[in-house]
Amino acid sequence: MDRAQIVHDNFLTRVPAREFPLGSAPVPGLPAPLAVSIYRAQCLSRALDRESRAMQKAGQGYYTIGSSGHEGMAAVAAALRPTDPAFLHYRDAAFQIARSAQVPGQNITWDMLLSFACSSEDPISGGRHKVLGSHALMIPPQTSTIASHLPKAVGAAFSIGLARRHPPEHKLYENDAIVMCSFGDASANHSTAQGAINTAGWTSVQSTPLPLLFVCEDNGIGISVKTPKGWIEASMRHRPGIKYFAADGLDIYETYKVAQEAADYVRTRRKPAFLHLRTVRLYGHAGADVALSYLSKEEVEAGEANDPLLHSARLLDASGALPAKDALAIYEETNARVSRVASEAVTRPRLRDAAGVMASLIPPKRICAATNGPSAEARPAVFGADMKAMESPQPLSKILNLALTDLMLGHREIVLMGEDVGRKGGVYGVTQKLQQRYGPDRVIDTLLDEQSILGNAIGMAGNGFIPIPEIQFLAYLHNAEDQLRGEAATLPFFSNGQFTNPMVVRIAGLGYQKGFGGHFHNDNSLAVLRDIPRLILACPSTGADAACMLRECVRLAREEQRVVVFVEPIALYPMRDLHEAGDGGWMTNYPAPDRRIPLGEIGQHGDGQDLAIITYGNGHYLSRQAQARLEAEGIRTRVIDLRWLAPLPVDAMIEAVRGAAHVLVVDECRFTGGQAEALMAHLHEAGIGSFARVTAEDSFIATGPAYGATLPSADGIYHAAKALTGGMA
Repeated sequence: MDRAQIVHDNFLTRVPAREFPLGSAPVPGLPAPLAVSIYRAQCLSRALDRESRAMQKAGQGYYTIGSSGHEGMAAVAAALRPTDPAFLHYRDAAFQIARSAQVPGQNITWDMLLSFACSSEDPISGGRHKVLGSHALMIPPQTSTIASHLPKAVGAAFSIGLARRHPPEHKLYENDAIVMCSFGDASANHSTAQGAINTAGWTSVQSTPLPLLFVCEDNGIGISVKTPKGWIEASMRHRPGIKYFAADGLDIYETYKVAQEAADYVRTRRKPAFLHLRTVRLYGHAGADVALSYLSKEEVEAGEANDPLLHSARLLDASGALPAKDALAIYEETNARVSRVASEAVTRPRLRDAAGVMASLIPPKRICAATNGPSAEARPAVFGADMKAMESPQPLSKILNLALTDLMLGHREIVLMGEDVGRKGGVYGVTQKLQQRYGPDRVIDTLLDEQSILGNAIGMAGNGFIPIPEIQFLAYLHNAEDQLRGEAATLPFFSNGQFTNPMVVRIAGLGYQKGFGGHFHNDNSLAVLRDIPRLILACPSTGADAACMLRECVRLAREEQRVVVFVEPIALYPMRDLHEAGDGGWMTNYPAPDRRIPLGEIGQHGDGQDLAIITYGNGHYLSRQAQARLEAEGIRTRVIDLRWLAPLPVDAMIEAVRGAAHVLVVDECRFTGGQAEALMAHLHEAGIGSFARVTAEDSFIATGPAYGATLPSADGIYHAAKALTGGMA
């Protein structure tokens, strides 16, 4: 049976008969005009749900998760300011509708119906997805919020306090704003939610400002799995550093009062709070889901009897704000208006081709000051004794440290964060002295949770900062990769470029550490990063390249608002020599601060016509060793360092190998899923006649003497080159 129609018919018959569900009397504090406005938002949310179902049946609408049963969130919106950033649960249409009443010039019915119809005129996503969101309403879009948005909400809240002390150039949020993020009771069990809530409490108990309001909409079920009764309260009431509030989301008077109290606490104390809101879920989970397939008829009807619109009509009538007959009239008029508007919305244009869909993958560029930090004259005072280090060759780790110091000096919005990056200076010393130079506000020692580190960066980036989060080891990224894939990379796509989160993620990675850590500290797989659309992936090998590439990565984030991952080969951090002990052949001088290596520019060593070796990272180091042996035997060789792994610099690579009789790809990642697969395909498509590859085995990496047994070696490259060229000498 059509439960939506049953709920609708119940309202039409019960309101005029004043057959309301039982409930408390209206609590004071909600002015009558505002109460009626909240009710109007609830009616519009319900009407939109009904219309979206009709659109789907007619083939004019698409998959959607409805908000019916969660309309109490309209009262939460009324308790907040429209300048408070809101990261919404997918059932929060009523929140967005109520907020639109706070901001002049909004046509929320038209806007949301365009979204339901996937019209390219949809003002938030441009027809790419049915999402809640609006730049004017300070609501970044969310798609499937299985708690994945909570870590960035924590970061956004943290950024508000930090921006008061260190205002970034492109600051977005008001100084006294609070951040609201909402989610369901089932999502509260997700590790991402637990990590974000834990991070909020961890931050709060250290007296760091964190104006954040968690709102858990507890309807007692996640798709078909029930939440144990009392679970949310029992697990959240006594969290350290977070104040607990609870309200009946079926009662707009109580919800408004408690939400106001919670918001005032967060705004004045600058500490996080948790608002536990009772709701019901009507119609099932989403789309064609039939609740009667896993709930009894009695359970379904009990939820329908507690329809929040019936409760609102009762409360408005009891308070004298709106007689029952007028509540019914508003409901019916709203449904009729939505149907009229929908008939026009479904005629509006939709995306039709790949170019249209992909147009927002890359965010728009923005104008930035060349520098906005202290002048160049401040360098000696900031660098201190390290000014001397710039005069002589240094290993990769030291040059990265110098480059970070320069970048932070020139751009006050850069903030570093990660495990052990501050006092310790990083596991490998790359961030040494940076906290002393710039303070704990800008070089932040985080708790041990990669989801929170990346989420914090995403949230801060939305408020004008350029975060440079560090993931301590590449293998640790897999605990949190969805923060890049599902949150950071998708935000411009689903907001049509209106919301961005530019950042540069530093990751210490790849293999060749002698006898340390095994597979969990030596991870030679980059596949999870390379297939994220339009994410930029950089991998330097020498110190000078690393400094110049890192500067380009920061420019890409600041000016082009890109999400960039900068993978630093751990084994090359301390590397000094190239061919023999004491030759210093792998160290470089620190390049002048204005030097960059543009995105897509490759490196080349030698111009031999017999063999071109395409490689990157540790492979560059090993190939240079093999090159010396090959050259000594008369095989003229050039080594091409890709530097940029996503997008691959295909045109530059093909041009660099032209004139070489043979091409050898050296990829330190695995045979399956490594860069070599794509590189070999590009070589074939370019008509290159003779090519081969050397890769790592499809294996994890061992600890001890066999640390390099599964990885490419200089000997292996040499022998593969000899075989490919037929031992030309």
